[in-house]
Amino acid sequence: MSERRACKTLEQPRSTQRYAPRADGEEQRLLKRMLELVREHPRYGYRFVTALLRREGWSVNRKRVYRLWRQEGLQVPKKQRKKRRLGTAAGGCVRRRAERKDHVWAWDFVFDRTENGRAIKWLSLVDEHTRECLALEVNRRMTSDDALDVLRDLFVIRGVPTCIRSDNGPEFIARAIRELLAAAGVETLYIEPGSPWQNGYAESFHSRLRSELLDAEVFENMAAAQALAAHWRSDYNHHRPHSALGYRTPAEFAAGCAASAPAAPTLQQHNRLPAERLPLTQPVLS
Repeated sequence: MSERRACKTLEQPRSTQRYAPRADGEEQRLLKRMLELVREHPRYGYRFVTALLRREGWSVNRKRVYRLWRQEGLQVPKKQRKKRRLGTAAGGCVRRRAERKDHVWAWDFVFDRTENGRAIKWLSLVDEHTRECLALEVNRRMTSDDALDVLRDLFVIRGVPTCIRSDNGPEFIARAIRELLAAAGVETLYIEPGSPWQNGYAESFHSRLRSELLDAEVFENMAAAQALAAHWRSDYNHHRPHSALGYRTPAEFAAGCAASAPAAPTLQQHNRLPAERLPLTQPVLS
């Protein structure tokens, strides 16, 4: 059937069948920027991309981003979530929740490899309330003495938390670590052995770390791994929106809650550690 006859039958003008939609310049720029963000953060979904666009000044509706997202066939692979049973340890994150900034810190180790196949060890330390990454150290090997140095630096720069949560790894239960925490008045929350979900904030952070950095980058050597760790930590704290914080960055959320929260005591205020045990220099936290 010809176009003329079909339009006559349907009583429609022939011009409607030949109409070509005009390209919207603004939407093309929006789509271009959206694709750039997707390439930069392949593990982000359309909600995170919408939050990033709004932070850049785009006045964009989430439904519009979703329409473009579907139009381009974009998707984030869904993860199979395993069922977990609630642990019984009193130190778990469900039973002892963080109520303010510097109330509970959580730390743990995660492992990866450089390009030549040699193992590298990552130590992360996060504030459970603000979701800030307070430290992200990487090295070939990391002992309790290295973890002790990280704690001393943070205590001097940021202050002393009320509690610190960890598993029962040999680095965390070392006598030197426990003596430092006891001297600073920090309560230790050790989770039940074989129950990593009780340290849920550290596990969630490691999931983001592995998805967005460890699985996305090839580490040529230790220097490259350390440089990428510092860059990713800065981006995580200051630029990456966090859904649990209302799509604010951890740094923004921490700045907003700092005024209402009691200031964390410093080592000098505790006056319990010898001065010679403090670091001579203070590293800069980005």
